[in-house]
Amino acid sequence: MSGTGKPSVHPAAQQIARLYHEHAAVWHELRDTSLFERPWLDAFRAALPVEGAARILDLGCGSGLPVAAEMIVRGHRITGLDAAPAIVASARARFPAQEWRVGDMRVPALHGPFDGIIAWHSFFHLPPDDQRGMFGTFARLAAPRAALIFTSGPAGGEAIGRFQGEALYHASLDPEEYRALLSAHGFVVLDHRAEDPACGGATVWLAKRA
Repeated sequence: MSGTGKPSVHPAAQQIARLYHEHAAVWHELRDTSLFERPWLDAFRAALPVEGAARILDLGCGSGLPVAAEMIVRGHRITGLDAAPAIVASARARFPAQEWRVGDMRVPALHGPFDGIIAWHSFFHLPPDDQRGMFGTFARLAAPRAALIFTSGPAGGEAIGRFQGEALYHASLDPEEYRALLSAHGFVVLDHRAEDPACGGATVWLAKRA
């Protein structure tokens, strides 16, 4: 417990950007690009408020593979944001016609509105209080009826994995709190599955701005 009365956050939470930056090439080699996420991405696209090219924000975009690449192939316009400069450089090299920025999703220097927002396997690297604060950011950047998709953990708490021999931070809120935050910020949950076996065990939220 910290001196402020708030639960302390594991120090690995401050190392996410550095880890991905320093090991960008390894991360790219390890990232499964078989698009097991396709059913969820199809549902996300179906929830977009416009026909044809939509403006999509990818928070924690990585190298653009495979999630942003799937959106690009489908004709959408991507703005990608990631805190690891080496990974953003990789995305720029692969997809130079799209917009890629280095930055922190918690304080994005971006101007919406976006027709869709993706935070796939990125949002869950934020500490719980930062995740709570992100819902105001989602609402600020989302166009009316915009689609939002993100992954979380199945239950509240921290989980510390390993990447290149170092601690890799993950955190989650309880599902009931995610639902309450989405509702409070004008989003309706379209679908939610915990540890979806058809999606590599990902816990996925799909919502739509009212």
